[in-house]
Amino acid sequence: MNNLLALVVFSVVAAMAMPAAAAEKNKQNTKMSECQTQAGDKKLEGKDRQKFVNECLKAKPVKATSKMAECNAKTKGMSKDEASKARSDCMKG
Repeated sequence: MNNLLALVVFSVVAAMAMPAAAAEKNKQNTKMSECQTQAGDKKLEGKDRQKFVNECLKAKPVKATSKMAECNAKTKGMSKDEASKARSDCMKG
């Protein structure tokens, strides 16, 4: 009975992990394709291509700044009332 329960629990956990693993593999394949395409666009071959693709795969994606962060940066040094109005206009635009 304990073996059956352990088997069921293991099966459920494994089934839940599969989509996450598949998504990660798909993301890796997409990244590899993008890097290979970029290397092709640059007409790289041999060791130069291999080096470029390796560096491309290691590169961290650039984090996009949020609209709020951009608007806050624009209002630095302004008085509270000016900053509030400028931030509001910025967020609308």
